[in-house]
Amino acid sequence: MRAVLRWLGDLAHRFGRTLDLPLLGALLALMVIGLLVLHSAGGMGLVKAQGARCVVGLAALWAISRIPILRIRELTPLIYALSMLPLLAVFVIGTGKYGRQWINLGLFYLQPAELLKVCLPMMVAWYLNRMPLPPRVPVVLVAAAIIGLPTGLVMLQPDFGTAVLIAASGVFVLLLAGLPWWWVGVGIGGVAAAAPVAWFWFLRPYQKDRILMFLDPESDALGAGWNIIQSKIAIGSGGWSGQGWGQGSQAHLNFIPEQTTDFAFSVLSEEFGWLGVATVLALYVFVVGRCLWIALECKDGYSRLLCGATGLALFVYVLVNGGMISGLLPVVGVPMPLISYGGTSAVSLLVSFGLVMAAQAHRPVNYS
Repeated sequence: MRAVLRWLGDLAHRFGRTLDLPLLGALLALMVIGLLVLHSAGGMGLVKAQGARCVVGLAALWAISRIPILRIRELTPLIYALSMLPLLAVFVIGTGKYGRQWINLGLFYLQPAELLKVCLPMMVAWYLNRMPLPPRVPVVLVAAAIIGLPTGLVMLQPDFGTAVLIAASGVFVLLLAGLPWWWVGVGIGGVAAAAPVAWFWFLRPYQKDRILMFLDPESDALGAGWNIIQSKIAIGSGGWSGQGWGQGSQAHLNFIPEQTTDFAFSVLSEEFGWLGVATVLALYVFVVGRCLWIALECKDGYSRLLCGATGLALFVYVLVNGGMISGLLPVVGVPMPLISYGGTSAVSLLVSFGLVMAAQAHRPVNYS
C-alpha cells in the first residue's frame, strides 16, 4: 500500500510540478460552481458538454505550463499570425445570430475572437519587451496597430462586446509597461468624439436597442428591455442566501433570457444569493491577485507584462458581465468567465492561465 501511495505521489509531482496549485484550485472551484449553475439552468446535457470542454482546457493549461516561457516568447509572432487566420476565415465561412462570429467545425463551434484574448496580449508583450520602457510615441503607435487590427476585424463581425475585451487586454499590457494615463484620456476622448459617427453609420438596430434599454429598460418592458428587467428581478429575489440550488423561479420558469450563457450569473445570484455571489467574486479576486503576484515575481519583461495583463483582463471580464446583468452597463453579450456556457471561451481562458503558470515555473535565468 505504501509503495502504491509513493508511486501516486511521485506521479502527481512529475505531472504537477509546473502547476501553481493555489491558482489551479481557485479555477477548479469556479468551474465546479459553473457546472452547478448550468445543471440548474440547462440540465445534465449542458453539464457534460461544458465538463468535456473544461477537461480539454485543463489539459491545454497543463501542457502549456510545461513549455519554457522563453520558448513561448520566441513563438509569439507566429502564434499571433496564426490566430488571425480563423479571424479572417469567419467572414467567409462563419455563422451567427447577428453576423458572423462562429465557425462550424462539425464537433463544435469555434469563436475565433476568443483566441485573440490570449494571443493579442502575448504579441503586445513580445513587442514592448524589445523596446525601451516606458514606451515612447512611435512604440505606442505600433502597439496600437497590433491591438487595432484584430479589434477592428471583430467589430466588423459584428461583436462589439468581445472587441472591447480584446482591446482592453492589449491596453493593459501598455499600461503595465508604463504608458502615461493621459494616453487613456486621449483614447476615451477619441471614442466619445466618434460615438455619433458610430451611432449613425456602424451600429446595427439591435445594438442601438441595447444602449437605449440600458438607459431606460422600462420603456419597452415586454420587448427589448425584457432581458435586463428579468435579470434584475432574479438578482433581487436571491436575497442573502438564495432560493436554493435548482429552486430559482425566474430561471425555471424561463423568465431569465440566455440563462446558460450571458445571464448565467443571474441564475447563480437567484439560487445562491449574496453568499454565493460573494464567494464567486472572492475567487475571482484571488485569481486576479495571484496573477499580479506572479507578475511581480517574474524577472523578464515579457512574462511580467503577460501575467499582469492576464489578471487585469479577467477583472474586466467579470466587471463587464456583472455590470451587464445588473443594469449598470449595456448588454453586450459577454459571458461570465468559467460560469457561463461556452467552449471556446473556457478553453482560451484556461490557456491564458497556462501561460501564467509557465511564466512562474520557468523563470528565465537570462533576463533579456
